[in-house]
Amino acid sequence: MTTINKSAKILVIGGSSLDTLTIKGKDHSSPGGAGLYTALAAAKSGADVTLLAPFPSPVPATLLEFSAHVKWIGPEVSPDELPRFHIVHANGETKYKRSFFGAEGAMTAEDLPDDFSEYDLVHLVPLGNTIKQLEFINICRKRNAELISAGTGKPLIEQEPELVKDVIQASDIFFMNEEEANAVFPENTEFRFATGKHIFVTKGKNGASVFLGEYQYLLDPKQVNVLDPTGAGDAFCGATISGIAQGEHPVKAAMSASVLASEVIKAVGPEKLYIKSKIRTNKINARVLVNHDQVQQTAKLISGFEAEKPYNFIDSTLPPLTHPLTVEYFFVTVLQQFSFWSSREKHYHLPLISEIGGNELKGAFYLFMAYKQKLDEDPNFFLAERQAELTLNELRQLFLSDNKEDVMPVLELHLDAAKRYGKTMLELGWTPQSILKSASKSKRPLATFLAKLDHVGGYREDPLRKKSALLAMILNNRPEKYFEFGKMESLPPIVDYHCMRSNLRMGMLDVRDEILREKLERRELVSASEERDPLCCLSGSRETSGSFRTNDGNSR
Repeated sequence: MTTINKSAKILVIGGSSLDTLTIKGKDHSSPGGAGLYTALAAAKSGADVTLLAPFPSPVPATLLEFSAHVKWIGPEVSPDELPRFHIVHANGETKYKRSFFGAEGAMTAEDLPDDFSEYDLVHLVPLGNTIKQLEFINICRKRNAELISAGTGKPLIEQEPELVKDVIQASDIFFMNEEEANAVFPENTEFRFATGKHIFVTKGKNGASVFLGEYQYLLDPKQVNVLDPTGAGDAFCGATISGIAQGEHPVKAAMSASVLASEVIKAVGPEKLYIKSKIRTNKINARVLVNHDQVQQTAKLISGFEAEKPYNFIDSTLPPLTHPLTVEYFFVTVLQQFSFWSSREKHYHLPLISEIGGNELKGAFYLFMAYKQKLDEDPNFFLAERQAELTLNELRQLFLSDNKEDVMPVLELHLDAAKRYGKTMLELGWTPQSILKSASKSKRPLATFLAKLDHVGGYREDPLRKKSALLAMILNNRPEKYFEFGKMESLPPIVDYHCMRSNLRMGMLDVRDEILREKLERRELVSASEERDPLCCLSGSRETSGSFRTNDGNSR
């Protein structure tokens, strides 16, 4: 179960057009427009979508199918007033032979709703005018828009690059292609964006980059035979905002969107977006398969057990009941839940087991005890300011065993996680308590909580939200009930390597690839690419604490 919001509502502000597409020397009449592609892709990806744009009366035949998929509202215009473009695709290049922007540019603030609170997300296409786009964004914000995304276009950047930067600043989410990004930030060899922003930069055959603040996740390209690249970026945008509005991590939303966009360009115009069946976002991997019979037998066995009470996270290694720093303690420690083992010659070697606080403890509970000892002796340790300024020596002293041994593996990665947490919390102006307060006030508390952590260093880097979900579960399970989920909300799976190992040993997963099977049996470290594969992340022995490529090109 997850926090997916199947009734997510999106408003796309932008138009449709009547286009002529020249592909391989042949002309095709096709519906088009950034608003149309974005709205169709968002609807196909599961959201309830409304397009606010000039509405032609009567509706031209080429737009009838679109109006059957998406609710269309807006000022009524003559079909002759709709934008028209003649787009030529030849020799790997796209050229606009004719452009008529029509009624889209005539939309005014009076055409906007008085209240946007019914929508989970509002997206604004460029509108052919950056000043107007920025004006509309500010109006949306004042009229209770919860989440705002936007895009741009190369001609607008050439006219007013600084205004495009203002649009990025005013939005929560922003989309552009690599050429546009280089035009907006010509002085930057590496793009860096403010904490609190989700920026998506598409790169055509080279995939895409997802920026969560300064953190960059690289999406691998999809190799397809391109027939018509028109609308690929807008389809990617629509599917991504649909996933985010439904509660997905931005990277997972972009992964699915990348697959959808790669399907769209196989056909002329938005043809693929009209197909009602869902596009499979994960290809079946024959190397590892789920054994459904064994899953059913295991489920039947478990269902016969007497009900167990959820673990309440009260333990000698954890904060005592009603301790005033319990929330801050868990925010700081849960993001450190990784890499409690060492390797030798590219094989799993030993788990972290040592004596601390008078007890021999393993892994997570060793770490919990190390931090618990700070609760009373140095309570300011859990402030964002202190975490942002931690030194390697301070962290080494924190994790020393009772025998003064340095036993924590990959200490540098733990320091990096702590500093990223502190830095982003300071930049956002958030505290653990303010996050809980804001989430608890929303109509979907758990979804809001997880979405906020998508901005926080140490949590944002994991598209599976394992640590974010663990933190939510702890705060919900503690007797103090620091955090309550909304009705019908449930956590995404919190799968660690113990669960993976159990699934393998119980036969619920069949490893068909003999080379991979032998690596797992020998406890060899798997590669980052093997770990990235959704159906190959099965080993308890992993080369890194995650498989996410960063700005420096390294895995994390």
